[in-house]
Amino acid sequence: MTTHSSTTEVAGEPARGEDRQGFDEITILWISEGMSCDGDTVSLTAADQPSIEDLVLGLIPGLPKVNLVNKVLSPSLGGEDFLAPYRAAARGDLAPFILVIEGSIPNQNIIEGDGYWTSFGNDPETGEPQTLNSWIDQLAPKAWAVVAAGTCATFGGIHAMAGNPTGSMGLADYLGWDYRSQGGLPVVNVPGCPIQPENFMETLVWVLYHAAGSAPPPPLDHMLRPQWLFGKTVHEGCDRGSYYEQASFAKDYNSPKCLVKTGCWGPVVNCNVPKRGWMAGVGGCPNVGGICIGCTMPGFPDAFMPFMDEPPGGTLSSLAIKPYGAVIRRLRGVTNELVNHEPKWRHNKRKLTSGYDPHYRP
Repeated sequence: MTTHSSTTEVAGEPARGEDRQGFDEITILWISEGMSCDGDTVSLTAADQPSIEDLVLGLIPGLPKVNLVNKVLSPSLGGEDFLAPYRAAARGDLAPFILVIEGSIPNQNIIEGDGYWTSFGNDPETGEPQTLNSWIDQLAPKAWAVVAAGTCATFGGIHAMAGNPTGSMGLADYLGWDYRSQGGLPVVNVPGCPIQPENFMETLVWVLYHAAGSAPPPPLDHMLRPQWLFGKTVHEGCDRGSYYEQASFAKDYNSPKCLVKTGCWGPVVNCNVPKRGWMAGVGGCPNVGGICIGCTMPGFPDAFMPFMDEPPGGTLSSLAIKPYGAVIRRLRGVTNELVNHEPKWRHNKRKLTSGYDPHYRP
């Protein structure tokens, strides 16, 4: 075990320090019984920088031994055998552990105990389905860190749309945005519908290095997203961005030009997918001709609908950039023409015309 001074840093808040020891072994309890499609777990299996296999096999230097409990990736036979580590953690018999929640959190209060929205196993005392909410209530106060995987868990996502009957919300909405784990960390939000696999693994590895005592806590923005991943917009990393500058806009989805007029919200959405790609550096919405619909943002999906309509700000900004873009395109066209010819001294004649004089002596 090693000791270091741990500080928790969140955008807009001062860091606070405390002495603690790093861990040699830690358990990850992953619950995907939020309102979700399990797409984040499926996406996780595509990670390779590092892969989930590298993590659980101990192939990443400096990390604690990791015991991963996830229903899709578990060799367990299921049932109470699978739930055993969750039960132990709830009793306080398993520590330290990182709690990962996948899926949005429904509001059980609005149905006043009359049924449940989503459950995870059965209550051993009553035999009734045990709600996700009760698991979070038991586990979150004891967790060394809590990570929200995907937009549903971070901000509510699809299930939290206006008019939904479930009252769904993100994990930080449920626990409170001032929540702090046993490790002094707020909820760590990794949005995406689903998560970009490397984004999630990179964040998880940072949290694990922090748990090992060899790294500071991950820097988070005001929405508790990793700053180094979500500090720039889609537009800033987009290969189509130069077309926007030149006011060259696509009118259909077969064009390589800027897609803002066909519904892309990239200029205002915090996401690194155009730079990182999706799997093994390949893909990513605008990289393959898809518009950005803002799935990493707190206002998703309501603020970005209807998805195929031009964003309100896109109309004004595209009009404003047109005269500038026209001038820039023309100037670049002139320069392009000038530099698109070979110099005149490249010929096969008997006289050297490059300006070089082999007989010159200073």
